[in-house]
Amino acid sequence: MKRSGKISFIYTELDKPEELEPADRELLMSAIKAAGNAYSPYSGFRVGAALRLESGTVVTGTNVENAAFPSGICAERNAIANASANYPGDKPEALAIAAISGRKQTPDPVSPCGNCRQVIAEEELRHTGNIKIILGGSKKIRIIKSAGDLLPLQFNSDSLKATPR
Repeated sequence: MKRSGKISFIYTELDKPEELEPADRELLMSAIKAAGNAYSPYSGFRVGAALRLESGTVVTGTNVENAAFPSGICAERNAIANASANYPGDKPEALAIAAISGRKQTPDPVSPCGNCRQVIAEEELRHTGNIKIILGGSKKIRIIKSAGDLLPLQFNSDSLKATPR
């Protein structure tokens, strides 16, 4: 039998950082600052991520490019790996992402690449809870309640289970 479906999600959109809750505004500012530290000599596209943990600790990451493309790393995965290595067991609560192109923050928010979406989704599964995602542009900010919204048909541990023969 043929079936069809629809996948959609709801997000919140704001015009300026002042509309964010104070903790989320600080997180976004940390992501913007981190973007300024990115190493992107090839693309000139600098991305920063800031991950707030349950303890209140904020861990940042930047994209780091490499001439041997694609062996660089994205800001989101950099922040998550940093948190995992230095704060094991401290559950991620929110992740802010911002980008700078040229010398200015991008007007529209940038969304995580597919690889980063998978890693964020795995963190949600590992820590059994949603990670709020704050995508910051200079003209608008999007708030998404979960990586699962960005990656609805994700590959996960259930995908690895053997199928009976």
